[in-house]
Amino acid sequence: MERLKKQSVGAAFAAAFPHTIPVLTGFLALGIAYGVLMQTKGYSAFWSVAMSAIAFCGSMQFVAITLLTAAFDPLSAFLLSLMVNARHLFYGVSMLEKYKGTGKARGFLIFALCDETFSICSSVEPPEAVDKKYFYLFITLLDYLYWIIGTALGGLLGGFITFNTKGLDFVLTALFVVLFLEQMKKPENRVSGIIGLLSAAAALFVFGADNLVIPAMLIILLVLLLGRKKLC
Repeated sequence: MERLKKQSVGAAFAAAFPHTIPVLTGFLALGIAYGVLMQTKGYSAFWSVAMSAIAFCGSMQFVAITLLTAAFDPLSAFLLSLMVNARHLFYGVSMLEKYKGTGKARGFLIFALCDETFSICSSVEPPEAVDKKYFYLFITLLDYLYWIIGTALGGLLGGFITFNTKGLDFVLTALFVVLFLEQMKKPENRVSGIIGLLSAAAALFVFGADNLVIPAMLIILLVLLLGRKKLC
């Protein structure tokens, strides 16, 4: 029985790892950029890694660098965090069915659900012979570790960086674009991608660049709910 379990875990890892390779390359670059930026603000590798391991909120971590160096304003920090991470409310609801039956692993799957992990887990299914709990767990765990390792490297190397680091945070946007393009390669995902683009454009036009995230998500949700029969 123990041997069969080990084989199942190994098969799940082998099936999950290839899906995370784009995230591996992106998160190493992005994590290094974050670690370097933290170092330039006076925070050691320890604090960078601690932030990545405990908070693990990607784009909000870049925003938090400014918050850490500004006057303490907990209400503004809370509202900003809510605005930046509100999209995870939609991610979480859409993953309820996927994560059903994952047992004790479900807590970690929820905690470590990020944009990139959502992009993978929402669009791939485990092979028939692979336990879905371990399959989704390894995708999530690997992405989580990539981010922490990248952050650690950036924090350690940051003390030796002498060039201008302005613009390093753009790697986050670049990674999102790459993941979006990967999804758009599949014909079945193109309608959803176009809905997302048009919804974001409409929210940008009406609400402006500083307030488009939540309205765009609401528009996307409304369109998908209204057109779910045709889209399914």
